[in-house]
Amino acid sequence: MADLINPYNPPFFLFNAHLETIYPALFRRVSIASFRRERISTPDNDFLDLDWLTNNTKKLVVIQHGLEGNSYRAYIKGMAKAFYKNGFDILAWNYRGCSQEMNRQLRFYHSGATDDLHTVIEHALAKKQYDEIFLIGFSLGGNITLKYLGERQVVPQIKRVAVFSVPLHLESSCTKISLPSNKIYSQRFVVSLKKKIVIKAHLMSGLDTQKLRSINTLIDFDDAYTAPLHGFKNAVDYYSKCSSIFFLDNIQIPTLIVNTKNDPFLSMECFPFDLLRQHPYVKLEMPLRGGHVGFTQINSNGLYWSEQRALDWIQHER
Repeated sequence: MADLINPYNPPFFLFNAHLETIYPALFRRVSIASFRRERISTPDNDFLDLDWLTNNTKKLVVIQHGLEGNSYRAYIKGMAKAFYKNGFDILAWNYRGCSQEMNRQLRFYHSGATDDLHTVIEHALAKKQYDEIFLIGFSLGGNITLKYLGERQVVPQIKRVAVFSVPLHLESSCTKISLPSNKIYSQRFVVSLKKKIVIKAHLMSGLDTQKLRSINTLIDFDDAYTAPLHGFKNAVDYYSKCSSIFFLDNIQIPTLIVNTKNDPFLSMECFPFDLLRQHPYVKLEMPLRGGHVGFTQINSNGLYWSEQRALDWIQHER
């Protein structure tokens, strides 16, 4: 870990972690060229919706969104715009059930579902256009990205990676977000996930919606649905097998992790300073401020701090 090159300083009116987290989610608007939507098939006869911006270059940025997000969230569009304007092609993809249409299989997506990321990367490579691929992930998407890098030998076209606000340790982070002080976030996620179970139950058999009545936290949801639907014994088994902190040692691609110390979603286990201090490939940066996927910046170029940091890391290798 090294000191930040350009420390993040929030605007004066965002004076705590909750404002830093909520303000950009509610009020940021990003003007960007229209995505071109492409639907691809998965090996298990499901589909993924991919959104492209193309400059017809040999450099591609693949962007992973967070829990219950999609490619149209401001933080995705902001990052896509930053790299598109700097000559990169963009692929922002939507997890199963996140592109405004329910997926076909009983399974959804989850924090360790690297098989779909692999499908997306293989699809991009099949175009035989890209010499360099860069991965950027936010929150849950950051966890997927890191796990992907650490669990397999990745293709040589993947050159550098940047992830932000990553719950590296899932169990303790789910406990943290379930605290009363974070109820505004956890309930939003729980309500959204419950709605998807109801929708899917109307489309196919195999889901017991009666269990929804007793679900109040993300851990409850993961225990009742995420774990059994995706082959895990329970929520704890799911967290232990999918937390990216257990895959960091094996990463061999230059990777930047940015987790802010005031992130209301992240537990202390998500700041593994000692583990990464001597890591030859993974750099951990821990700004004091920024909230969760926040990093609001008021400037003439419209870039948020996270977007400038990702550009610096990927373009200038620092």
